Amino acid sequence: MDNSELDRVDKNILRYLQKNGRLSNAELAEKVNVSAATCHRRTQRLFEEGYILGVHAHINPKPVGLGALVMVGVVLDHSTPESFKAFEDAIAGMPVVLNCNLVAGDYDYLITIRVRDMSDFNTLHGEQLIALPGVRQTRTFFVMKEVKNNEPLPF
Repeated sequence: MDNSELDRVDKNILRYLQKNGRLSNAELAEKVNVSAATCHRRTQRLFEEGYILGVHAHINPKPVGLGALVMVGVVLDHSTPESFKAFEDAIAGMPVVLNCNLVAGDYDYLITIRVRDMSDFNTLHGEQLIALPGVRQTRTFFVMKEVKNNEPLPF
């Protein structure tokens, strides 16, 4: 998978789907100026080759009771492949964790969590986060305002 393999039509398909995954094939074909059959074939290839990972609805977290966004920096006891794997395996089984990234700097991992409120996070932290394998320290950041969230990729 290499961006240089994509031509103008492929890139336009990706751009339009990134903005609106609900476009019908006919609408998408019209926007990128190709036939519906060509558009369908190219879109299927983009899925098969891993350029498109999925199509999802972007749910408003507040009405579903997940209004608090929390970022947590995690420091592990040891920086070994085994400790990283144990932590990553455990975090993968936590649906409340939206993102988990191995990072360079003051923390080993930065995780993003959605919870109902601060009390909900306090319970999660006390019962699950600090009990994750190898966790030595956590630093919590409650997001006060989401300025930019899930923006389209700039290609």
